[in-house]
Amino acid sequence: MDERRTAICGAVLDLAAEGGNRAVTHGAVDKRLGLPKGSTSYYYRTRTDLLTAAIGHLRARSRAAFDADLPGTVDPDAAADLMAHQLHLLLTDRRRDALARYALAPDAAAEGLAAGLATCLFSVPLAAGLFEALGTVEPERAAADLVSLLEGLLFDRLYGARSLAASSTPRESVADLRAPIVRALNFPA
Repeated sequence: MDERRTAICGAVLDLAAEGGNRAVTHGAVDKRLGLPKGSTSYYYRTRTDLLTAAIGHLRARSRAAFDADLPGTVDPDAAADLMAHQLHLLLTDRRRDALARYALAPDAAAEGLAAGLATCLFSVPLAAGLFEALGTVEPERAAADLVSLLEGLLFDRLYGARSLAASSTPRESVADLRAPIVRALNFPA
């Protein structure tokens, strides 16, 4: 992706995270980036094109963050640590990405982009591979359940009851996120 397209996708995520899905327009992206009117439309003709590109950008960012943290071996402890750390990143350094993802959900569903958005932060196939490596019976089902748990943990800390709790240190946050993941992986914390 070239620099201009990357900047446009980043601006879409910024706008969605700050103002919700209705804040994302071609004109708002132009204004945000200081581009001449109509520039964003040159790159992405329709709003669906614009959202598709932003979702793809979000997926690539998520994959890069995950790959950067990937442990060399597959074991339950390392998997729980990785997932808790990734969730913590989505609540801190990558908070914009998480907020944008939720903000874009209604429009993504209406425009046939729900599948891309729903799978841009968490991967059922990667989770299934983990469960297969751990020798789990029904790895696909376990993976779907784990991804639902991760989705719930993220949403709860962004918008749910736990979002109202006092902020904690990074170490406490990761430990708090790790505990339910450990239970989901079915080994003692």
